[in-house]
Amino acid sequence: MDNALNEKLDLSALHLGIISVGALLGAVVTLVVCILAVRIITVLLRRVLGKTTLEQRVSKYIVSTVRFVLWVVTVLIVAQQLGIPVTSLVALFSVVSLAVSLAVQNVLANVAGGLVLLVTKPFTVGNYIDTPSGEGTVREMSLTYTFLETMEGQRLAVPNSTLSSGKIINYSTLATRRLQHKITASYDDAVADVRKACLTAVGRTANVLADPAPVVYVSSYGESSIEYIVRCWTKTEDYWPAYYQLLEEIRNAFNEAGVEMCYNHLNVHIIEKKEETE
Repeated sequence: MDNALNEKLDLSALHLGIISVGALLGAVVTLVVCILAVRIITVLLRRVLGKTTLEQRVSKYIVSTVRFVLWVVTVLIVAQQLGIPVTSLVALFSVVSLAVSLAVQNVLANVAGGLVLLVTKPFTVGNYIDTPSGEGTVREMSLTYTFLETMEGQRLAVPNSTLSSGKIINYSTLATRRLQHKITASYDDAVADVRKACLTAVGRTANVLADPAPVVYVSSYGESSIEYIVRCWTKTEDYWPAYYQLLEEIRNAFNEAGVEMCYNHLNVHIIEKKEETE
């Protein structure tokens, strides 16, 4: 009697279509366990990443990626519990992933570059940088593009793949910046006079630092002039005002000292040849 009753109540023997009730109940239990596991792993991962120096955006992307992978694993486990061939699902998922990756390979390259930039931090929002695609102030950073504001007031969108694989000059990282101008003067003017005039111009320029001290060097001898290099230091935020003011002050100082600021020219000397008389 009992054996007959047990046989009648054997849920694993019941079928809903091709899926038995026992397999269905097992799949539901497995799904609940997987959901709990996903939540626990996600919470633990957030706590671990919160103790690192990674930016919040990077941590968010990592958590989202891990959660997506866990959900894919959950689907495969539940499908296997229901008797669905997992191999076919994996093959289908692989084909779809390959097709999507080929279609958006440039986007994926930009995303990878964006993650590299967020982790390595070669610059931050507000920095003035020079890149292979142009230069400007960083206004916004996303996973695919970094947006710069140029000196002309234009908005420049630079692909992150280009930034992560190219040369980046960050002018805002250090507190001070060296200012340099190349000046030419006549061969007729003494080096000491030219150096004095240049240092006078530097002294009249606002926001030039006394330490390191300004210097003036002879850099080369040209065909029609001597080239000098004027170097001094300013705070990074004062660079451009000092840059342009120094150019004006050098011109004024040269005029006051009587130093000739040369340009490329050619002197032609005509020599008359007298005919010999017999």
